[in-house]
Amino acid sequence: MKTTKRLHDLGQSIWLDNITREILDNGTLRRYVDDMSVTGLTSNPTIFDQAIGNTSAYDAGILRKARAGLSGEALFIELALEDLRRAADLFRPAFDRTDGTDGWASMEVSPLLVNDTQGSIDAALRIHRQANRPNLYIKIPGTPAGVPAIEEAIFAGVPINVTLLFSREQYSSVADAYMRGIERRLAAGLDPRIDSVASLFVSRWDRAVGDGVPAQLRNRLGIAVAQRTYRAHCELLATKRWRDLAAAGARKQRMLWASTGVKDPKAPPGLYVEALIAPDTIDTMPENTLLAFDAGGTIKAVMAPDGGDAEEVLAQFTRAGIDIDALASRLQLEGAASFVKSWAELMQRIEKKSAVLATS
Repeated sequence: MKTTKRLHDLGQSIWLDNITREILDNGTLRRYVDDMSVTGLTSNPTIFDQAIGNTSAYDAGILRKARAGLSGEALFIELALEDLRRAADLFRPAFDRTDGTDGWASMEVSPLLVNDTQGSIDAALRIHRQANRPNLYIKIPGTPAGVPAIEEAIFAGVPINVTLLFSREQYSSVADAYMRGIERRLAAGLDPRIDSVASLFVSRWDRAVGDGVPAQLRNRLGIAVAQRTYRAHCELLATKRWRDLAAAGARKQRMLWASTGVKDPKAPPGLYVEALIAPDTIDTMPENTLLAFDAGGTIKAVMAPDGGDAEEVLAQFTRAGIDIDALASRLQLEGAASFVKSWAELMQRIEKKSAVLATS
């Protein structure tokens, strides 16, 4: 049995951390679904910037939309949604088969809204309506301004993929926001079945500390943070608050492991994937990571609900001079800034392509 199929059968969803019009057109994404048990995907501004910049596959769509009077963000959102609607339709059988637990695509609100709570709420509702797909998550970052936006979007009935989480504390904050949104729906007599995932970024921890820690700690920080966060997730599901919500029909906010491609060329390509195997969680893999895991990955054990040796490992990092809380905040700020940079480049790229194509 293929390793990806075994992972799927253990209860972990495999999502692709990529989308391009090319892999939709040439059948590659369909092959990943059929042959590698891929049941969803995520996107972000960096992914779309690279996809639009590196091929001509979007040129006709850009020209058509520009001639229709669209530009900038409005043009991009519709261009991206064309791809994401196709992906969502491809995953629709998995969505229906799992009663909405799996089979999702994701679209991010503008990174320029990272500090704008109301703007994020408005964008989430607008993109959700525009997408017109039941299995498309709207991504909102779990930043201080994003947390209340997540609550309001959930209350409004928008499925949310919370992005840019780097720590247990950041996760706990958005999990609380998700539950508040569901509690408010119940109080208002609304259906509590609104889906959400919480995306914890992993490999960026290890890139951040690099060689600044003893050799025996190299490439261990991201996994330890994920283990600690997974413990918090399991503990939350055992609370009376969550059990009462579940009894009322609420669906749990699933953990999603993001940034699972290795950044260290000396590390095995399946390092994070193999360490973060847990039932009813999601692993989003870049294409290279997916292909490497499918070809030579191994499944040795599942994550311990009690966090395993996470606290011991994190204590070693603390003794090595790493301020984990401060680094978590820094990584979230840097992640948001990176997406803003990609967004600005994306808008410039679309503007230039629109101008060139209009005169060709």
